[in-house]
Amino acid sequence: MSQQDHTPSSRPRRQSTGQTSGQRPRTHSTARRRSQRLPAGMSALLYAVFIIAVSFVLACICWLAANDVLALNKDPLTATVVVEDGDSFGDVADKLKDQGIIENKLLFNLFATFTGTKDDISPGIYVLNTDMDYRAILTNISSRSTSRVEITVTIPEGLTLAQTFELLEEEGVATVGELNDMAATHDYAFSFLADIPLGEATRLEGYLYPDTYNFYLNQDPLYVINRLLQGFDARVTDEMREEISQGDYTLHEILTIASLIERETDGTDRAHIASVIYNRLENVNASAGTNGYLQIDATLTYINGGNVPTDADRQIDSPYNTYLYPGLPPGPICNPGLASIQAAMNPDDTSDYYYVLGDDGQHHFFQTYSQMQNFMATQERYQ
Repeated sequence: MSQQDHTPSSRPRRQSTGQTSGQRPRTHSTARRRSQRLPAGMSALLYAVFIIAVSFVLACICWLAANDVLALNKDPLTATVVVEDGDSFGDVADKLKDQGIIENKLLFNLFATFTGTKDDISPGIYVLNTDMDYRAILTNISSRSTSRVEITVTIPEGLTLAQTFELLEEEGVATVGELNDMAATHDYAFSFLADIPLGEATRLEGYLYPDTYNFYLNQDPLYVINRLLQGFDARVTDEMREEISQGDYTLHEILTIASLIERETDGTDRAHIASVIYNRLENVNASAGTNGYLQIDATLTYINGGNVPTDADRQIDSPYNTYLYPGLPPGPICNPGLASIQAAMNPDDTSDYYYVLGDDGQHHFFQTYSQMQNFMATQERYQ
């Protein structure tokens, strides 16, 4: 047997199909892919369902947004919203949402941005409701608002500046701190203040005219003080100021005298008290022995914090102490009303230097100290 006979015979080769070794017939792959596809009609249906679903969701979102923007289908609700000085627009939006006036802060912010109304918001206390759309809400929390809470404040005659500011704070108009700051630092455009330097709130003592005013809650303190000064400007007329300018006392001094009258009067004797003040100021060498000292207890009340004066208070070293210092104090000790200002301008013509309150609740006037002492001896209040 030859060597060739021991070699295994070769297996018959398959007939070439035009494919390389390892490739699968295309007919099998194509068939599998076709078997995974959805029918064309089903794909179109699903696409349509998807579009409808997205459109429905978007429509719902738009509808909810429109309800908030246009105030549609909202539950009835009224709320008081406080916009404080220094609040950002975001702070205001938070308050509106918390109070139930709006539902979407982002949308509210966008609306205000596009309408250019973000900077119109003004501090105040506002009554708002869910019938208001975004535009109405923004209008009603602006300086043009008609929904701000308005109150009437009556400032009695004879209150000091400090008492006036405390009253305004109690009524919710503005805080004492805000009012003091504006009184001390703002240069108000009134001629009667031209010679009064800035620096202390009491610079306006005597000029905050006592009257009945309408203010908004949480009002701008600058506006509040300006209103009170306008009250003075209107009541103390140009004719009155011209008359004062022709006399021996300045407007500031007349107001100081008027403030003393206001704090001392029983309501019926303003011009008579005025005569006593002028007699003491102008007749220093008279036999009455007052020597230019006014000795008015109301000035002690002004410097001791509003308490009933004591003998110890007469020793307080203050230019307002009319027991220690002769002449007028540096300025008014309260804000007088028109009647006291007119009394200071037109005092009675008397020779009286003393007066004292009797048991009947009225002042009694005397030319000498001894006459006053004799009268006091008959009164129970001085026993």
